[in-house]
Amino acid sequence: MDTPEPSFDAKALSAHGLACRRGGRMVFEGLDFSVEPGALLYLRGANGSGKSTLLRLIAGFVPAADGELMYGDDAWGTGDAALSEAVVYVGHDHGLKPALTLRENCQTYARIMTGKSLSENVLYDAAETFALDRLLDQAVRFFSSGQRHRASLMRFLLADRPVWLMDEPTVGLDADNREKLAGLMTRHLARGGLILAATHDPIGVAGATVDVSQYAARATVQEGWL
Repeated sequence: MDTPEPSFDAKALSAHGLACRRGGRMVFEGLDFSVEPGALLYLRGANGSGKSTLLRLIAGFVPAADGELMYGDDAWGTGDAALSEAVVYVGHDHGLKPALTLRENCQTYARIMTGKSLSENVLYDAAETFALDRLLDQAVRFFSSGQRHRASLMRFLLADRPVWLMDEPTVGLDADNREKLAGLMTRHLARGGLILAATHDPIGVAGATVDVSQYAARATVQEGWL
């Protein structure tokens, strides 16, 4: 019998009046949401509406221009969230070193995230999940775009964190790997984890939705001249 995975001691992640400015213009403002442990929030909206920007803001890569972001009763820290013990973030940029093998990329990631060496069992199970176990010692520069994307998704299994930030996670995945991804997300939620996923595609996992485009900021005269 398999040993049940331990549940996360997670907290709700919420935003109140959140705003973000990029390139001299306000991308969104007045944005509110709340994600409880065990819940999934889909970020919808047209290209350029700020879905990726919102995920990067939560991950600590982009500062908020206004509003507050809370994790439980505590203000969410900026600048270090992606390295904290709470978050795994996977964005458009796969962040893989082409000259390194998949094994070396994963080992480096785990060392940065946890300060510890990566267990061989954890590495192999993550690679096997996305059908990359036979490519562990292959340099990433030889990977197809789909293989690179699957390699980046392995990070959700390499660092055991409650908050998953997913930016277009289904891009380049075939039906089988989409089904595997949906299974991983369902399992994560069952442990009390939280997921925020920006996606245009149906994944097959139930969740609430925020349309980021509804919080588009009105351009000011000053912004119009920048």
